[in-house]
Amino acid sequence: MTDPFMPLLRDKLDPVPELAARRADQPISKLEFPFGFSAWLVTRYDDVRQVLADADAFSNDFANLTAAATGRAAPAADPGGLGFADPPDHTRLRRILTPEFTMRRLGRLQPRIADIIDQQLDRMATAGPGVDLVSSFATPIPSLVISELLGVPYSEREAFAQLSESRFDIFANLGDPMGAVTESLIYLKTLVQRERDQPGEGMLGMIVREHGDAITDDELAGLADGLLTGGHETTASMLALGALVLLQQPDLATRLRHDDTHTAAIVDELLRYLTVVQVAFPRFARRDLQIGDQHIDKGDMLLCSLTSANRDPNLAAEPDQVHPPQASTAHLAFGHGIHRCVGAELAKMELRAAYPALLRRFPGLQLDIDVADINYRQYSIVHGIDNLPVSW
Repeated sequence: MTDPFMPLLRDKLDPVPELAARRADQPISKLEFPFGFSAWLVTRYDDVRQVLADADAFSNDFANLTAAATGRAAPAADPGGLGFADPPDHTRLRRILTPEFTMRRLGRLQPRIADIIDQQLDRMATAGPGVDLVSSFATPIPSLVISELLGVPYSEREAFAQLSESRFDIFANLGDPMGAVTESLIYLKTLVQRERDQPGEGMLGMIVREHGDAITDDELAGLADGLLTGGHETTASMLALGALVLLQQPDLATRLRHDDTHTAAIVDELLRYLTVVQVAFPRFARRDLQIGDQHIDKGDMLLCSLTSANRDPNLAAEPDQVHPPQASTAHLAFGHGIHRCVGAELAKMELRAAYPALLRRFPGLQLDIDVADINYRQYSIVHGIDNLPVSW
């Protein structure tokens, strides 16, 4: 019997072979879960893109649709949560948030992102010549960038960064798995209240000034929390896994180190190849419909494998290779449609700055571990590694 959690498995950096087999022979197939429900697994690029694009045919409202199916009351809504929201709530919140992620506004962050990266590289140099690249580089940078984005006061940024990182540290939270989540939400609500009283220059202050009456404090804290959860672990994993790929492919590292014209294409190709977010938020069919040859009943759940879609030969000629000349922004690493990651350009900005800076600061950077001994996460929505010893 097929493991229903198979889409969350990896063979090191690659999808497990069964995903490719399904994409070729059973592009839409049933997964039977032990909790008494099933879902359609969608594996082909064109089909995944179709499902993610069509918000009229597919709903993200997990709580209410699950409640309707089970006859139980829906749990309390997650204020400000975009991932499980449908229009019109999703439209209203997205319209408030999107202007903060235009290239003009993100451009203000670019010098600070460069400063944050340089500071982490300085710390690495002081701690070296050997460090864990995950804890010393990949993990701190996204949390510090999000602090800058939100407008966290400088005096509180180190503590906020540590709190943010602890949310995603499985071993640190064994005794109280929700403790760090609760603590960070409390902090974000306090920060929102401060911004209401005296709006700053960060994203929260800008939203208060421009949309203050259109959004509640809980929704604004929820949006901030969504940016933290959506933009921290994903970017940290991309920084770590991308560095791993670059250290195994010196020609790519050389291009990034010496020629900025290749940076954007290499980053997009790494995003496609690695696809750290393995599946999209569940979708539910709003009506009976057809995807390719497969009939889908109203209410059926669909799980879209972003990992499989981004390794589809219809997207890339050599899908299992990192090949920058074939790089395309049409990959689905950030999703697609109205629920595409709102912070996609910010994540790209971080990656485009971080990889070359790392390689230039430490031209002799090398793995301090046998590739065969690297431990990859399994059964994780976000693929990654917990440590990566390097030296120079």
